[in-house]
Amino acid sequence: MTDTMTYPLRLPRSLKRAVERQSKEDRTSINQFVATAVAEKLSALQTAEFFADRKARADFKAFDKLMKRRGGRPPRTGDEMPGSKRKVPRQVRDNP
Repeated sequence: MTDTMTYPLRLPRSLKRAVERQSKEDRTSINQFVATAVAEKLSALQTAEFFADRKARADFKAFDKLMKRRGGRPPRTGDEMPGSKRKVPRQVRDNP
């Protein structure tokens, strides 16, 4: 990190002890552990925001129309729906 800033962080004693224990187990500094935890939380929040935005712009009628269309190729081996009893023809199964 080239552009860093100091931030005094106050944690409850029990949480600080847990962070110390975990960072020691992970062989990282407390600072690195906390910075990584903050980055992970931000990533999770930004991901949720991204999908909420995508959902708001979704065209569910177009999606339903697309999903109900007929034709196409059967799924490749391993891509079937869970619990599907549908057999994939051998020539399709062998093609990558």
